[in-house]
Amino acid sequence: MKTESMKRFKTISELLQFRQLPKPGHPLISVFRLESVERSRLSEPASWCYDFYAIGLKHVANVQQIKVKYGQQTFDYDEGILSFVAPNQVLSLSLDPDAVQLKQSGWMLLIHPDFLWNTSLANSISHYDFWDYSVHEALFLSEAEEAVLATILQTIQHECCANLDTFSKRIILSHLETLLNYADRFYHRQFITREKANHQLLERMERVLSDSFSQRDLRANGLPTVGYLAEALHVSPKYLSSLLKVLTGQTAQQHIHDKLIEQAKEKLSTTELSISEIAYELGFEHLPSFSKLFKAKTTQTPLAFRASFR
Repeated sequence: MKTESMKRFKTISELLQFRQLPKPGHPLISVFRLESVERSRLSEPASWCYDFYAIGLKHVANVQQIKVKYGQQTFDYDEGILSFVAPNQVLSLSLDPDAVQLKQSGWMLLIHPDFLWNTSLANSISHYDFWDYSVHEALFLSEAEEAVLATILQTIQHECCANLDTFSKRIILSHLETLLNYADRFYHRQFITREKANHQLLERMERVLSDSFSQRDLRANGLPTVGYLAEALHVSPKYLSSLLKVLTGQTAQQHIHDKLIEQAKEKLSTTELSISEIAYELGFEHLPSFSKLFKAKTTQTPLAFRASFR
């Protein structure tokens, strides 16, 4: 069995050379049409890792023959999507050995972190949660949304290809930030419009949480974490929290705490266990931590809550 190959691209120029594309006009940023990329047939899986940001707006033909994987999850291209890959993330690609030449269209934007150095975007770019989403959580675009983003990318390409002057970087950064803000808006829309799938995810999450508190040994393993929930639901932690924030107004961590308080209330009102024993059973190492969270959620101490049932 062949082992999966891994290739790391430290510079944008390395990636463009690998794809047999011209050198970038600027070493730290590049925008190109995907139609210009020659895609050869792959006989075995391959993985890439970039030292820079990559934003792809793309369509892929022969979709039944291509699969992209991020971590352990696979994603099949079946419509126009916008995907985000942050530095040091690993992206895997595999093709059917009998696949014909793939055809793809769209845009690719590459930005090295050094291009953002000493700018406000250098700090704020990491605040966009979608950099931490998995590939199968890419943004599915309507035709109108795709047209908006394609116009922005075309403008950035024009600035990169024009004679660079003292205004160029500022203009490019402005359009880049606009693109990221539109992506944020469109993701918010996707969380709402994919109502059935998202609410099914919420139902599954509630079952996972309930099973965790009833079957998981909290004393030995501690409280379920956001990472534990995300893995059980086959989504990334950031995507799960972003989805829940839009649909319920609460993060995944807040949902875990709510379920914890439900369990605590039940034990306080129906058992003779001491407060310390309940805290221990619920995965807390220290009683003050449990009492502090309980009061923050209910405005009562555990002892006062129990007294109200006596």
